[in-house]
Amino acid sequence: MVDNNLPPRNNGSSWAPAMQIFSEVSTWIVVPIVLALIFGKMLDARYGTKPTIFLILTGAAFLFSCFKIFYTVKNYVNKLQDIEKKTPIVEQSSLRGKE
Repeated sequence: MVDNNLPPRNNGSSWAPAMQIFSEVSTWIVVPIVLALIFGKMLDARYGTKPTIFLILTGAAFLFSCFKIFYTVKNYVNKLQDIEKKTPIVEQSSLRGKE
């Protein structure tokens, strides 16, 4: 049986925006930290400053990641607020039907 009272589905996937946010935030976490670890160890081995460059680059990558994640999330929140403003509000009485 088909329930005819259900609203029609839109063609887009509902999980796609969430996966986009997840992948973008994950990228800002992983890439700077991994690059800092690789180049920090490489530069420490080259210049003989065992933990110094490694720790500085790791700290800088952590701060960079924090700022980029903040701006990414802020951007998506602004997009959601814009969508919410453009979407018309449906009155409660029209959802209940004729009484």
